Amino acid sequence: MNGAKLRARLQAGETITMFTPHHSSSGLSARLVELGADSIFVDCEHGTWSFEDVRATSQIVRSVGGAAIIRPHSHERPVLIRYLNAGADGLMVPMVDTADQARAVVDAVRYALPSDYEKRLVISMIETLDAIDNLDGMLAVEGIDVFFIGPGDLSQNMGFPPAPPFGEPRPAEVIEKVAHAVGKIRAAGKIAGTLATAEELPYWLDKGVQFFYIHSDPFLRRGLAGIKQALAR
Repeated sequence: MNGAKLRARLQAGETITMFTPHHSSSGLSARLVELGADSIFVDCEHGTWSFEDVRATSQIVRSVGGAAIIRPHSHERPVLIRYLNAGADGLMVPMVDTADQARAVVDAVRYALPSDYEKRLVISMIETLDAIDNLDGMLAVEGIDVFFIGPGDLSQNMGFPPAPPFGEPRPAEVIEKVAHAVGKIRAAGKIAGTLATAEELPYWLDKGVQFFYIHSDPFLRRGLAGIKQALAR
């Protein structure tokens, strides 16, 4: 499984990109990898991917050298196990707020795959103020490869909209809170991840973030806007 390859690169200090195709399309997922994405985000929390979609897409993404990272709809043990058995290269587990929950995620992965759990990447999503408050305890849990701060859900938890208008920055309070969490993660010698636009990448690189979740829609938006402008008379 290509999750182990991602872990090795992260441990070597490299950066990793994870792009979302926004659609349950194995073909588009593979094409994103062919164009340079390290991994594909298969969002089963907000998306329409079925377990069969996960199985087929994971195989196809691996065939072109990428990895399929699956976000389940929750951190329920049977759900995590089922996605792993469907062939996920990694899990990006939402709403992990405590060290006990983080340990339960690791236990589920190792139960599902007792002989080859190390081949999967395990990502714990930090999406609430409670999770940031509990971060020290969570960072002590062995078996979590990436601690990922989700700025959209964190924004909502802090009373802001999940995303700013296109092209505008997130509220300063949210950025500061994400940076605070990244600092804690890095100080503990762990890998930090977050969602970033192309414009935000340099800032978070300087903060030590290595795992970047990137939306594909802005590239399509800008590309289509450029075509429309070129065709304008």
